[in-house]
Amino acid sequence: MSEPLHYRSTRGARHAAGIEQVIAAGLAPDGGLYVPEALPSLDPSLFDPNGSLADTASTLLEPFFRGSPMAGELPAICREAFDFDVPLRPLSFRNDASVLELFHGPSAAFKDIGARFLAACFRRLRRDAAAPLTIVVATSGDTGAAVAAAFHRQPGIRVVVLYPDGRVSPRQAHQLGCFGDNVQALRVAGTFDDCQRMAKAVLNDTELQSHVPLSSANSISLGRLLPQMSYYAHAALGWWHRHHRPLNFIVPTGNLGNALACVWVREMGLPVGEIHLACNANATLSDYFDGAPYSPRPAVATLANAMDVGAPSNFERLRWTFPRDHELRLQLHASSVDDDVIGDTIARHARDHGELFCPHTATAMHVLDGMSDTDLAWAVVATAHPSKFDSVVEPLIGRTILVPPALQAMLQRPAHAEPMPASDEALKHWLAYQTA
Repeated sequence: MSEPLHYRSTRGARHAAGIEQVIAAGLAPDGGLYVPEALPSLDPSLFDPNGSLADTASTLLEPFFRGSPMAGELPAICREAFDFDVPLRPLSFRNDASVLELFHGPSAAFKDIGARFLAACFRRLRRDAAAPLTIVVATSGDTGAAVAAAFHRQPGIRVVVLYPDGRVSPRQAHQLGCFGDNVQALRVAGTFDDCQRMAKAVLNDTELQSHVPLSSANSISLGRLLPQMSYYAHAALGWWHRHHRPLNFIVPTGNLGNALACVWVREMGLPVGEIHLACNANATLSDYFDGAPYSPRPAVATLANAMDVGAPSNFERLRWTFPRDHELRLQLHASSVDDDVIGDTIARHARDHGELFCPHTATAMHVLDGMSDTDLAWAVVATAHPSKFDSVVEPLIGRTILVPPALQAMLQRPAHAEPMPASDEALKHWLAYQTA
């Protein structure tokens, strides 16, 4: 049997951790992001060609949990988390392209997959502390609702969701505030980058942690990132078995967690081909991959609000994977899409093809539209149901979008969010007061 994997910080700390510690902590003690000491390699033949997404996930993630007390429960964790479809649906108007639909979970966004896996892991983590564990999550729109849904009413856990006030869609804001019980939403007077900075600040505050145990459920948490690899592996392996060639992906991205999951699947030896990042007007990544120095900047508000990130956290993990700029730029392509193009893409595909896309998925569809038919097979990653963005999509298409039942149930609940300044100290004081 192979040796268990250990995990270290992207910032080089020598401290090595096991997977339980990594999941429980979220962030490394030095402020870096946890990564495995090395990515494992897997042969496609190890996977059941007729297996479910849960089966694929269990095989894919086994090396990451090897030697852990949770290893024996990994199949059950995967069955709990991955109990809805993630279909690869062919596009009727292109022979070389499909849509990977990741929005069939409870909150109608791809974040459900990682959040539900993380919650299933936390149900199995042993904690001796009497105080509840507070999971602090910064969201640009979709993460918060997925985490809230996954952890709602889970004993010993409370969830604090930070979102940028006025920079999420009305339905996203309602989702974030509709849970109550052990979930509290804070509407921050700032940007997502402010929310992310505040979350990292409290997670790194050892004095606060001594009496308010904290963890994270953002994609800075490896417990969120690892399960997101599963749908790329499942789609790519299914395509490989049917067509005997790799599947290539166009991934809408903001904080880089979803895209990094795809990159790691390819690095582990599974049949993923080219990876193209689709960004909105926040062009930090597209500028970098065009050859400019990596330069984080303040986020700007766009129609694809869940990707409004100017300083993507997971760039640290991407640089760990490919330490040299020239090597990293060979691995990925990136494009930036502005609001006018997003709106035109949504309207045109609804009119010409009867296809409905959320603004984030529309960035990826625009990238596909610019590609001529080739021998490559492309999967556009659809990250959220368009009904979550009715205020954007419906005026463009001239009709009402049917709301999925789980989302409709959330929208019928009352919602509340407390105001919060964009201040690290304000959040620290709020957390300390809530626990006092």
